[in-house]
Amino acid sequence: MSQSDPPAAIKRLGQNFLIDPNIVRKIVASAALCSNDSVLEIGPGRGILTEALCQTAGRVTAIEVDPRLHAYLSERQTKFPHLTLILDDAMTFPLETLPSGTVVVANLPYYISTPLLFRLLKHRDRFPRMVLMLQNEVADRLVAKPGTPDYGLLSVMAQYAADITKVFKVSANCFRPRPNVGSAVVLLQAKQRRELSPKEEPAFTALVKAAFAHRRKTLVNSLKDEGYDQTLWAETLESCGLSPTVRAEVISISQFIELSRRIAP
Repeated sequence: MSQSDPPAAIKRLGQNFLIDPNIVRKIVASAALCSNDSVLEIGPGRGILTEALCQTAGRVTAIEVDPRLHAYLSERQTKFPHLTLILDDAMTFPLETLPSGTVVVANLPYYISTPLLFRLLKHRDRFPRMVLMLQNEVADRLVAKPGTPDYGLLSVMAQYAADITKVFKVSANCFRPRPNVGSAVVLLQAKQRRELSPKEEPAFTALVKAAFAHRRKTLVNSLKDEGYDQTLWAETLESCGLSPTVRAEVISISQFIELSRRIAP
């Protein structure tokens, strides 16, 4: 392959390369970067966003899992000042090695966007701000409110950790190859103050996961199926002013927090 030939997209890696420079400008503007910022980009692809980030931020770390794209970008290193290019999997890369205060700006690979989101949020003390391109339906779940069809586990866990804004939608025509789904860019700003202590958070996480494990069931029955004491839960719901037939999708984050505190050992 000559230096002028960019690698073709690999479908199993969810590769849809952004080609619209206007969308790139809007993403970088949403990140509100300055010259002393450190940035993490996941899946730089052919480098259209990487180049813009390098022109704006002081340091850019780009993690690429595809050796062909890593080689392609390495050949063009002169176009990317301040870039550290890493051949690795973002799901296993040691994020704790990045500087505290790093801003994440990425067009996430859609096939692993949700587990990647959970991993990034777990390290939110290191990443105060994230600007992410996601499937539109994932973006809708991130900002969904209780009682709406999109509200679920991702909504609760992400909104517990961060203030989230759906910034703008992105047409499928802005990518090559053209994906079958629409996209959107979201801004996540990690909450400075945590409602629960690190000791309390595991019980909260376990409760929310169990609550949404069986969406068609009432909360009590879903929790019973996940090993929680049914009698205890009926009493706990009543003490919080909730109906014994309530379902997880109508319970607010603050109510989940209160419920997890009530049943904590």
